[in-house]
Amino acid sequence: MAENKKMSTAEILAAARAAKAAKSEAVEAAPPADVTDTPAPKAAASKPAGAAGARPSVAEIMALARAKKEAEQGGSPATPADQPAAKPAAAKAPVAKTPADKPAVAKAAAPKSLTRDTASILAAARTGTKPGPVSKADAPARPAAVATPASTVVKAPPAKLSSAPVLPPKPVKPVAKKGADAEQDRRGFLEMALGSFMATGFTALSMTGGLFGLGLARFMFPNVLAEPPSRFKVGFREGFPSGKVETKYVAQYGVWVVNSDVGGQQQIYALKTVCTHLGCTPNWLEAEQKFKCPCHGSGFYKDGVNFEGPAPRPLERYAIRIADDGQLEIDKGRTYHEELGQWADPESYITV
Repeated sequence: MAENKKMSTAEILAAARAAKAAKSEAVEAAPPADVTDTPAPKAAASKPAGAAGARPSVAEIMALARAKKEAEQGGSPATPADQPAAKPAAAKAPVAKTPADKPAVAKAAAPKSLTRDTASILAAARTGTKPGPVSKADAPARPAAVATPASTVVKAPPAKLSSAPVLPPKPVKPVAKKGADAEQDRRGFLEMALGSFMATGFTALSMTGGLFGLGLARFMFPNVLAEPPSRFKVGFREGFPSGKVETKYVAQYGVWVVNSDVGGQQQIYALKTVCTHLGCTPNWLEAEQKFKCPCHGSGFYKDGVNFEGPAPRPLERYAIRIADDGQLEIDKGRTYHEELGQWADPESYITV
């Protein structure tokens, strides 16, 4: 049964290596033929008794692999003394002298450096590694770094280098109103616009109508000057002494009331305060006893006769009389001119 047992690939390789090693050792150990006639001892003589034809154990195979590895690294091959003693094979399998047992004997006799166990041979075959120095191309790849789960790795965001200025945020666009609110807003705007336009128009129209009415009323009613009455009383004649010129009625009535000697007769008369040149109002100069026009220098005596300046004629007189109550009454509705000889009229003066 043992002879017909099929050998595994590892056993075939180990047996081939052992046979090759045994053959090379036998050639090296054989002496020259002319030295001695004593035949060389067999390779199996060095083995312990009972070990011929026995299959090496696992410990022996491992020892042979270690020895071979040390030899490849530059160490000395293991000597027979360093090898462990072979276990008796009689207990494991019967001794057989058949030709099929020769590979087993050669395998047992092979040194440890030439034998490897099945696990190392298969591992070497799978990895494809070569014994001895290797090139960079044949060097085994380095083990990859252990990948860290993506969930546990926190990547920092890359820093962005930007020279552009930071822009302010854009204003938010107002959301347009929809529905009833938008309609209400449009309606309110139209009402306000139309209301303001109509109010402006009506206001302008009313103002125009008012101005037109005022102009029409002004056209219908002509100018009326508020003038003092043409007749007025100035007091009793005792209040006007001889040689006196009363000027208190100039501002209100435009009259000088004078008591003076005219042609050898004492008279009270009223002179009009208007220069006969261009209508200016002369002034009475008490120190010089004359009327002097400030506009062009015309001069008049106390009786009203012109004597200097551009005035062409004497001053005019108003009508004067004694009223029913005894006061002097002046009537500005009637005037008298000296160049026309009207000063001789008794209504132009009162005899004192």
